[in-house]
Amino acid sequence: MYKKILVPLDGSRASEAVLPHVANLAGMTGAEIVLLRVVTTPVLEFANTDFVPPLSPSDTHPDLFAQADGYLQRVAFDLFPENLPVTYQVMGGPIAEAILDTTAATDVDLIAMSTHGRGGLARLVLGSVADEVVRPSHVPVLLIRPLHE
Repeated sequence: MYKKILVPLDGSRASEAVLPHVANLAGMTGAEIVLLRVVTTPVLEFANTDFVPPLSPSDTHPDLFAQADGYLQRVAFDLFPENLPVTYQVMGGPIAEAILDTTAATDVDLIAMSTHGRGGLARLVLGSVADEVVRPSHVPVLLIRPLHE
């Protein structure tokens, strides 16, 4: 049913809660897994504004891209069995926009991501990437809420 599953990760344990679900689903369907890490500058990520200039590895934060690439390599090689096809990509810019752009550019037919479970004031101030992805997405979105320890 699914041929390509996009998995956005932010480096947190909460975002990684979706990985076992994706591994099971990909194992059953033979789908390719595409891991995505979107790099933003910490100030712009917190600002939650509509304008976020796109970042590229040539910008002033090449170390952020290198760290993100290393992180995705570790996830791909450490957390998935060898028989699952896994690729990874690092992008810069607004997070939800980058997720949706990657979905369109790579012919993804499912987005699988964790929610951080924020509510109340935190959600109002910080926003919800999941909300920003689900509403305009043209493909199904699987949301996993991580268990709190």
